[in-house]
Amino acid sequence: MRRVIATAVAACFATLATADEGMWQPAQLPAIAGQLKQRGLELDPSRLTDLTGPTMGAVVSIGGCTASFVSAQALVVTNHHCAYGAIQYNSTAEKNLIKDGFLARSQADELPGDPNQRVYVTDEIRDITREIVGRIDPKVGGLERYNAIDKAQKAAVAKCEKPGIKCDVYNFHGGYSFQLVRQREIKDVRLVYAPPSAIGKFGGDVDNWMWPRHTGDFSFLRAYVAKDGSSRPYAKDNVPFKPKHVLPVNAAGLEAGDFVMVAGYPGRTNRYRLAEEARDAIEWQYPTNIRWYEEILGIINRAGAQDPAVAVKYASGVAGYNNYLKNFRGQLEGLTKARAVAVKAAKEDALTQWLQAQGGETAVLAGNIVELRGVLAQQRAVRDRDLVLGYLNRTGLYNSAYQIYRTAIERTKPDLQREQGFQTRDEAKIEGTLKQWERRMDPAVDRELFVHFLRGYVKLPAEQRIAALDTWLGAAAGDDAALVRQVDALYAATTLTRVEERLKWFKATRSEIEAADDAGLKFMVALMPELLAIEQARKQRTGDELRLRPRYMQAMIAYNLSLNQPVYPDANSSLRVTFGQVQGFKKDGAEFTPFTSGDGIVAKTTGKAPFDTPENEYKALVARDYGSYASGKSGALPVNFLADLDITGGNSGSPALDAQGRLVGLAFDGNWDSISGDWIFDTKLTRSIQVDVRYMLWVMDKIDGAQNLLREMGVAR
Repeated sequence: MRRVIATAVAACFATLATADEGMWQPAQLPAIAGQLKQRGLELDPSRLTDLTGPTMGAVVSIGGCTASFVSAQALVVTNHHCAYGAIQYNSTAEKNLIKDGFLARSQADELPGDPNQRVYVTDEIRDITREIVGRIDPKVGGLERYNAIDKAQKAAVAKCEKPGIKCDVYNFHGGYSFQLVRQREIKDVRLVYAPPSAIGKFGGDVDNWMWPRHTGDFSFLRAYVAKDGSSRPYAKDNVPFKPKHVLPVNAAGLEAGDFVMVAGYPGRTNRYRLAEEARDAIEWQYPTNIRWYEEILGIINRAGAQDPAVAVKYASGVAGYNNYLKNFRGQLEGLTKARAVAVKAAKEDALTQWLQAQGGETAVLAGNIVELRGVLAQQRAVRDRDLVLGYLNRTGLYNSAYQIYRTAIERTKPDLQREQGFQTRDEAKIEGTLKQWERRMDPAVDRELFVHFLRGYVKLPAEQRIAALDTWLGAAAGDDAALVRQVDALYAATTLTRVEERLKWFKATRSEIEAADDAGLKFMVALMPELLAIEQARKQRTGDELRLRPRYMQAMIAYNLSLNQPVYPDANSSLRVTFGQVQGFKKDGAEFTPFTSGDGIVAKTTGKAPFDTPENEYKALVARDYGSYASGKSGALPVNFLADLDITGGNSGSPALDAQGRLVGLAFDGNWDSISGDWIFDTKLTRSIQVDVRYMLWVMDKIDGAQNLLREMGVAR
């Protein structure tokens, strides 16, 4: 058994919990055992520190989402929207699995996911802070600090990794501590079952982030390995992985007031960010991205309305854009309503006064915070340029050209000197991305997006412009019709819109690419020197931040300790646990109960998307044909439920577990007031939304006839 080896700092933080706020590392849970027991946990909290044990050993990451093993044959359950990429990848306009759903009646019928689909099974988390920064002078910042940390991280990863084992170094508290995470990497992941979108996305973007909710957001995948148990990409003769542990299913579900916890991989929160960072988010980040997302969706949706094949190719991307668009709007509303800038500024003022009162080395930390604000000002000066470059990199042509040429450049170096993301360990993922563009990019739409992003670029102030890009644009920089013609010519003279050509050039050497006559490659070869210079400047700023942010966090941690407030790391895609109870909330004089039911689906059904309930489901709900899946307390069919859990993006698909560690649902969303919880957690209003296991099993049994999977999970009735 491997137990999490936590930092001493993290362990002491855990004793200070006063509410259910907190995304706790597993190693912190024994220190809050009293609170867990008070809430209703029946398991020994120390069991949850065992990453290879009965509960945590079944919880996995699937890259951007969470999932869990629910059978000895490596059946994996997650959200429908987390499996959406695999569903879309296997869909065409003629065979639209997104709309119609999919069920493999046998393992032979299961469909391969996209080339980069993975299941990651965490088996160790180890603190390596001394390894990473122990030999670096605390006064050193900038590029020197960045490079020293980068070198140490790559060395730690190289020492840890071996075939089938993936290792990564995670930064906690802005660089205050570093932890090495070791995971089993499974490369053959197949689509097993997904309900039709009228169930899996019922309510669509209208109901997204809203309560009451009635969405059957669940799907199943399966993890496969070679016959000898080793990890390898999709092959017909691969066999199901044999997980050490699976989650038992509590088919009876939960009721109001019951204990519930979620284990998963939350992506990112900003609870410890400065007031000015919150102000930047409100005044620039969210409004700017909202505008871009609306424009991008307009381009894609117009094309999709004309061609169903385009709509299928961009379905996963559109779903993502719509989700974040609504999220950004919610962030804006929530942060403004919560007076987030004023609240954070007041805390910073109190922190500064407290530091000065401490004297000595502690008081010096106040000066480090002032320096950190200077680094943020430098980042602010180039943010518009960096944003536009980021959007350009979302186009298939730009991204492919960059990945191909940058990989060729990095291959000329020893592996440990190559840029992170372009080492030998990363090449399979890059190749997978180059393959995926074939099913996720339409050249005409890609070209229109490229033009749109360049229109944003030419509006940048002179000091944020890129000389090589200006040279390529020439007179087109000031003439929109000419800009369109310039991009049209670029796409007409490149072969990178074809998968076989992308893969061919991916194998080419740097000199071969630099001598190529392909317009897409020539474009990137011209841009790359300045892109690398921009990257170096960014590393300089990041190195300064890696010196100063930990000092700020050291001050904030000490201050919170003095106030007996909970201290936990911001989310960073590492394994966390959050716990609470099934409960609703009160807002503006209205009370929202914690469960929705099948009756709500009937009431919402209009016959048109996104409220187009499948006919067989509608009839069963009207007839109240719930079988044994009705609530023993209310007699209704539970669909979704609320809990006061602290989750964010990345927790999607996380198993909701009862007091004994049994599966009772899947986290998939939060209420409107939870969105700004990434910055400020409100215990009275923040609620997570889970799909109830009883609804999942009812749909599988009564609607889609997935008895083969119910038998496999041991819950057939």
